[in-house]
This record gives sequence, C-alpha cells and structure tokens, in this order.
Amino acid sequence: MQTNFSLAQLADSDLAESEKILRKCVHCGFCTATCPTYVLLGDELDSPRGRIYLMKDMLESGKPPTETVVKHLDRCLSCMSCMTTCPSGVNYMHLIDHARLHIEKTYTRPIIDRIVRAMIGAVLPHPSRFLLLLRLAKLARSISGLIPKRLRVMLMLAPSAPSSSPLGSGPVIWPAEGKRRKRVLLMQGCVQQVLAARINEATVRLLTRLGCEVIVAKGSGCCGAIAHHVGQEKTTKRLMRANVDAWTHEIDLDQAADNVDAIIVNASGCGTMVKDYAFILRNDKAYAEKSRRISELTRDVSEFVSEMDVLPNSDRGGLRVTYHSACSLQHGQEITATPQKLLATLGFNVSEPDEAHLCCGSAGTYNLMQPEIASQLRDRKVAHISRTLPDVIATGNIGCMIQIQDAVEVPVLHTVELLDWGTGGPRPEGLKV
Repeated sequence: MQTNFSLAQLADSDLAESEKILRKCVHCGFCTATCPTYVLLGDELDSPRGRIYLMKDMLESGKPPTETVVKHLDRCLSCMSCMTTCPSGVNYMHLIDHARLHIEKTYTRPIIDRIVRAMIGAVLPHPSRFLLLLRLAKLARSISGLIPKRLRVMLMLAPSAPSSSPLGSGPVIWPAEGKRRKRVLLMQGCVQQVLAARINEATVRLLTRLGCEVIVAKGSGCCGAIAHHVGQEKTTKRLMRANVDAWTHEIDLDQAADNVDAIIVNASGCGTMVKDYAFILRNDKAYAEKSRRISELTRDVSEFVSEMDVLPNSDRGGLRVTYHSACSLQHGQEITATPQKLLATLGFNVSEPDEAHLCCGSAGTYNLMQPEIASQLRDRKVAHISRTLPDVIATGNIGCMIQIQDAVEVPVLHTVELLDWGTGGPRPEGLKV
C-alpha cells in the first residue's frame, strides 16, 4: 500500500511503525473471509482491509476521526484472525492499537461512552474494586430499568458472586511436590481472580504436581490489557511497568541458584498482552531491556506444560470435550493444537466446532462496549459448539468462559482445570461424569 506521511510525521516512532505495517498490505482481501465482523455484517468497512484504509487516511491527515471512522474501528474485535490469514505479514494488532490511541487523543466521545470506559479502566483491573462493583451490581439489578442501556449491559454480564478467594497479593510460594524441576512465576490476573479463582488454584496444583515451585510475586497485578482496550495509555504502561519490576525482582534474586524458568499466564488475553510488553515499552529506556526479558519468559500454561513433556497418560473415560480456541491463544500467541493434544493425552475425547477460528464475541471488553454484535457472535459460536454434543466445553481464557457459559447447558471450564483433574486433582465443580 502506498503511503503519504511527511518526514515530520515519520519522526514519531509510532507513526513510523504504522507506516511500515501499512506498506505491507497488498489489498488481497484474504482477511475478509476470516474477519468475524465482516462475516456477520458484510460491510467492507467492517473488514480488516476496509479498516486499514480508514486508519491510513486518519493517521496521514493527523486530524480527529469522523464518527463513521470511530464506529467501524470500534467494531473491530482485535481478534487477530486476519493476522493468521494474511500472506503478507501485516501486523494489524499494532496498527489498530495505534489508531485507537489516536482516537482517544483527538476524538470526543459521547458522555455515556466516556463514563463506561472510565468505569472499566478504573474498576476491572483492581480486584477489590471489582468485587465491590459485583456486590453493588447485585443490588442494582432490581432497578435496572432506570439505568442507561450501556450501563445496564454491564450489570447483566456481572455474575452474582465470585466462586472462590484470590491466592494472595504476594509474595506467595508453593513448593514443588518431590524434586523441584522448574521455578516459575504465576500471574493471577485481576478479573479472573475475582470471577474464577479456581483456575489459579488448579494451575498451582498442576504445576507443583509436575515438579514446579510456583511464586506469585509481590507487586504483580493486572497485565494492562483492560486499560489498553479502552485507550488509557498512561494506566496501561503504569500497570505493565509494575509487573516488569515485580517479576524482574524475583528473576534477579540469587540468580545462580534460583533462576526463573518461565512466567506462567493462564488467561490467554493476558498472555498475549505480556508477550507484547517488549514492543509496547520498546522506547522506554528504563524498561526496554527488562520488558524484552519478561516477554521472552512468558508462557501460556498449556504451552509450558507441553514443553515440560511430563504429562502422564491417563484415561478419563472418553469424556466429550469441545475445545473452544480463544482468539488470543490461537491468533495472538499462535498456540493452536497444544491444548487439545494435552487433553487427548489424558484420555479426553476432544473435538472442535466448525468455524473454530472465529471469535465468540468476548474479546476483552468488547462484549461491554459492543453488546449487540458480541451477542450475535456468541450465538453463532454456541450453535456450532452445540452440534458437537459436548459433556464439557474447555477454553483457555476467562473472557470466553463468561461469554459462553450463560448460553449453554454444559459446564465451561478452563483447560487447566481438566489437566489438573486428569493428573490427580479434584473433579471440577459442576462436571458430571
């Protein structure tokens, strides 16, 4: 694609990076076939190719975008399916991220949008605030008819109560069972530790059983993805730097004897974000090298267990597991067959639904910001899942779990919960065998 940025514009490193990405696009249109919003809506401007044209024009002009441009860019899920399909290697993720930051800096959104975005960024990354919001949401449901529609959607998505307690704020250490083979740091996340802390509990049990010492580092917390989704750049980088500092401290403690083998993330949306720390903080002199180190050490829990190659063969009676591949795992981290292979090793009968590459509509905060489209994508995904006649649905991302659970009649579990059970852990709650 030909671009027309000025030399002054290209002196900005973010614009220079976006210009390189734009030039790789050859307008082939392969991306349109795998874009969920284009498949659903059929509008060229709701395809990656169409949005690339919008972003190019917006960034070249340097002016505030029109309402139409904002509408179509906001509709993008950032599912990264187009990146998996693209034969030219267009890094659409970094391009749309830059475009969204430009929107937040130059465009004045309607007041209700600003309120919703401010609430999301101020509450969800902080477990104590989020827990309080859930309690208030339970009370607010009785007067939901008086609440603006956008805020009402947030209330309806909020579960009535968390399922268990967080692991702790750190430092917390779980010793390996038997001889220690690995030493790992665990990110316990923000939303996940409130809505489904059982995922972290299963992760700790599995890893310690396989010979890992597991640590939650003091000062680690939200990965920054939630603030990133709503365009809060300063908050995003502040949360990222806090994690880099906390993990670097643990890595550098008596490095010769107690080095860290990996940073384990069990929410694939968070994992994609942490693996991108090196890019986002590349121009931060104090953090560029440290963030590169962190990104290189980061592993999804299924990725790490597979690399250990110690999972025992077992037999779970052929329980039918339909695996939903989260976009952030299959497209963002390019981890596709690994979770299914691990489940099959333990004797589960694993299948995938048709259109497995298409998003369920969760997409970070997308189901809060674009509830109508998110619901249509969820219903489409659930229809395909239902045809596989599952006993249980497994996935690697808390957002997908919450999005799908209320629309199906079988349990939706994290993959690690089944891996934990298959290697000697407790049976996951709600699973009938």
